[in-house]
Amino acid sequence: MKKTLITLTAIAIVVTSFAQQDAQFSHNMFNKLAINPGYAGTSQAFCATALYRQQWTGFPGAPKTFLFSGDATINAIRGGIGLTVVSDQLGFDKSFLGKLAYSFNMPVGPGTLGLGLEGGMQQKSLFGPWVASDGVAGDNSIPANADAATTFDVGFGAYYATNQLYFGLSSLHLPQGEISLKNATFTTVRHYYLMAGYEFPVSQSIDIKPSILAKSDAAATQLDVNVLGVWNRMIWAGASYRLTDAVVALVGYQGGNAKMTWKIGYSYDVTMSTLKQYSSGSHEILLNYCFKIEPKAKVQSHQNVRFL
Repeated sequence: MKKTLITLTAIAIVVTSFAQQDAQFSHNMFNKLAINPGYAGTSQAFCATALYRQQWTGFPGAPKTFLFSGDATINAIRGGIGLTVVSDQLGFDKSFLGKLAYSFNMPVGPGTLGLGLEGGMQQKSLFGPWVASDGVAGDNSIPANADAATTFDVGFGAYYATNQLYFGLSSLHLPQGEISLKNATFTTVRHYYLMAGYEFPVSQSIDIKPSILAKSDAAATQLDVNVLGVWNRMIWAGASYRLTDAVVALVGYQGGNAKMTWKIGYSYDVTMSTLKQYSSGSHEILLNYCFKIEPKAKVQSHQNVRFL
């Protein structure tokens, strides 16, 4: 019982400090579509990304999150489309998010500007088996069976990128829809994101890539500061600092050729918050595949009257 009370107290502290409802990831520099629909299609490629995160290892009921996202450039619609699916579980609380995005892409200066809109659904469910800590059944305040409900979701984002830099602003869960269960009601709080990054070539074989991600729900704000070092555009290693929450180590490898690339990455979060007394850190795995989309060259022909 004492262990249960400690667990619940620690969770309450974390929820109070970081009220954002969206799932948290450490590979945010590779996960742009999930938080900004304006990113869709701006890379002139078809890309698919999968992330799995096991947060606060060793903590009873710790969050487990899976994300899949994919986007593609479609020149016929002057932009790109994207799909994001997120499954997030914290104890008996499970969230599911599925959304489609469209981004209108246009050349601006040396780069591309994407203006994106997304829409989809968000589901919240609570499931058992529900058993009181003293083993006594029949408490009317505890749901006897699994319960789930759904609301619609809308987001907007602007994203700009050149060969060396990127910058994005977005807002998700604009309607702030309400999910009503039999024993609880959840409101999908509006979230705001700012992202930026730059690539510094240090030598022919080494690049340094600093980036930031700020996220807020107007009640709490969190900042991630990241830096990656990339060798020969194949191996990366770096670190992130999530304000008052964690220090993160990242490593990864990229392979492929001019038309196709694939990435595999791993991150480990060293917890800095109150939870460090009960958790041995967080693990995250990244898989990514991209295939360049090259527009077909226009073939022009003409006739010369001299050969008629």
